[in-house]
Amino acid sequence: MDSMSQRFNGYAFVHGRVRLLCLALLGVAFALQATAELTQVQVGGELRTRGRYYINAWQPGGRATRIPNEHLRGRPIGWRGTDSLFKWDSRGSDWTMYETCLLLNVKADFTDDVSAFIELYDRFVWGTQFRSNYLTGEDRRGNGNVTMHQGYVEMRQLLDKPLRLRVGRQELLFGRGWLVSNMLTPSQYISHDAFRLTYDANDLTVDAFASKLAENTFQDDSDIDFYGVYGTYSGLDAVNLSLYWFFVRDATEIPRFETTQLGRWVNTQLGYDYSSTKLHFLGTRLFGRSGGFDYDLELAYQFGDASHMGSLFRPVGSLFGDPSARYDHWAAELMIGYTFQDVAWQPRVYVHGVFFEGQDNRNISFWDWMNPFYRPKASVSFNRLFSDKNYMPTVNDNSWLSNFYQANIGLEVQPTPKLRLHAHVAKNWVHKPFDPPKSIRFGGRRIPVAPALSFWTDKGSNNIGWEVAAWARYVYSDNLWFLLYGNYLWAGSGLTDGAFMHFYGTEFSGGSSDKNAGYVFWMAVLEF
Repeated sequence: MDSMSQRFNGYAFVHGRVRLLCLALLGVAFALQATAELTQVQVGGELRTRGRYYINAWQPGGRATRIPNEHLRGRPIGWRGTDSLFKWDSRGSDWTMYETCLLLNVKADFTDDVSAFIELYDRFVWGTQFRSNYLTGEDRRGNGNVTMHQGYVEMRQLLDKPLRLRVGRQELLFGRGWLVSNMLTPSQYISHDAFRLTYDANDLTVDAFASKLAENTFQDDSDIDFYGVYGTYSGLDAVNLSLYWFFVRDATEIPRFETTQLGRWVNTQLGYDYSSTKLHFLGTRLFGRSGGFDYDLELAYQFGDASHMGSLFRPVGSLFGDPSARYDHWAAELMIGYTFQDVAWQPRVYVHGVFFEGQDNRNISFWDWMNPFYRPKASVSFNRLFSDKNYMPTVNDNSWLSNFYQANIGLEVQPTPKLRLHAHVAKNWVHKPFDPPKSIRFGGRRIPVAPALSFWTDKGSNNIGWEVAAWARYVYSDNLWFLLYGNYLWAGSGLTDGAFMHFYGTEFSGGSSDKNAGYVFWMAVLEF
């Protein structure tokens, strides 16, 4: 389910929030009037509306525990145990939601290659903030949550070179958003408080940025920072090449259980000490077209200290996780397509595959189970950073899935200039399955054989299942388009019995049964 919980009501926006936009714009204008003259003001925005319907997927009321903790004693399962958001059964209600996302922006251009951009943002779920009680007629003021999505100053032609500098809150989108996107979901946006310097000349574009993800004013060296360099060269026929480096440093304090400095010192000497997380990404992307062929290959490797992730893997009954956890993973995606250009509807066929390396170190041996000094090992999977790519919509991927791979084949056609149709078939697997406690099946349920012997397990399945998907996109005008999407999932036992794929391989997917599932949504987007 999408993560923003607070919503804002349109009535309050119209009568109160526009004034905030005007005041902010005036503030920028006054701040720059000493060195620049206002020459042009542009107003724009976007309105996205989406309706969603999930079948046999979401657990009503939130997460439910699938395997009791006492059946997992000593195993480093992770921070939420085997709590699952999914049910994979037909009991109870399915999940339906309508939502709207609104962007409203103003761009002010000044002389001397200076401009300012301010954008307000809100997302709200229909029916959650209606302010009138129809039974009694009581009216209440809506509690809105408009945010400053973007607010930056841009300076161009720095030092008389093709250099651009943006300072302030801004969207970061690199490549096709595989790791860093400006969206969280098809109806939610994300922005960064950042400095961004761009060199853009001829066939070469290079971006360097520094972003502050979390600030702790009252502690030294306890922030979360995000840095990167992303370059693209497009001077070769049919070949575009991107190279990039991203880096996240998380120095926030990891909670400890000790109540005295002596206790902390002793545990540190024993090796139970967490350091800052340092996560590096090195990646490349090759993409282009030649004749009717198109291709897109992206490959990334991540490495570095994973202390914050390791601290989450405390075995049941233990006080410490894995202070030596490391990021050391690969990810890749490949798309190859061919368009029949001289054929009616211009059909395009393609093959596609994606892989996010994972770990599952949640098993323990008999000797680990007996050893009172056993040290757990974290299960760290590929971290997908700030992407919105959704490879399995029925399980609500939205870049949550890791420890996962997929292969699919698809077809797209263009019946009219305004209508595009798409269909594909996909097979999905978990990379490193989870081995559940030893059990027997009865009536479609697992009954544990020896719940006290947590080292005794069954072999988990890597089969997530088959799925078919289709969508239709209709472009009504240059400013308005519609999308209708449908997906049906034949759920495999690796999904329904449970594996750790969600939230970068830290959360369980198991349900109470093994029913197939589906997802349908429609969306309308108006740009103005």
